[in-house]
Amino acid sequence: MRLRLKYNSPVILTFALLCLGVLIFSELTGYRYMDWFITRRAPLNQIQTYVTMVTYILGHASVNHFMSNMMLLLLTGPVVEERYGSKNTLIIILATAILTAIANMAVTTNGLIGCSGVVFAFIILCSMTSFRHGEIPITMILVVILYLGQEIIAGVITTDNISQMAHVIGGIAGAAFGFFLAYRRR
Repeated sequence: MRLRLKYNSPVILTFALLCLGVLIFSELTGYRYMDWFITRRAPLNQIQTYVTMVTYILGHASVNHFMSNMMLLLLTGPVVEERYGSKNTLIIILATAILTAIANMAVTTNGLIGCSGVVFAFIILCSMTSFRHGEIPITMILVVILYLGQEIIAGVITTDNISQMAHVIGGIAGAAFGFFLAYRRR
């Protein structure tokens, strides 16, 4: 039997490779161009404001930040892509990025970097893979309580550089997409 490598999840693998490319570029340039990979409240008449509403998900603040996001992305993303398809996976990534960027710009002047909002959307979507009309999986309820509950509590009681709001928005986006795609499949 011959074994061969398979590019089994094209959207997720390409996304991960783009993130890796940005990380390597950032490390080599001393993060000089990170303004193109961070979204923040900025004038609406600048093209960079709109570009970074998507490109920030490719950037990461450090190798550790990248590694933690990629581990979860590579665990959850292929499940999401297999279940919902490559096109829907790409739409989920882009829509979650834009929604999270808009929410971040609306409530804070802090910059936002990394794909953890997308990862949280995928975590919720993974817990919904067995979702059927008229049923709510208990696993989804538990994931929402554990992951999003933890982020809401952390957002209230801690002051760190982690955007719990991005995680919560990503989780809400994941649940919304999960319900929408499940009802559309009927």
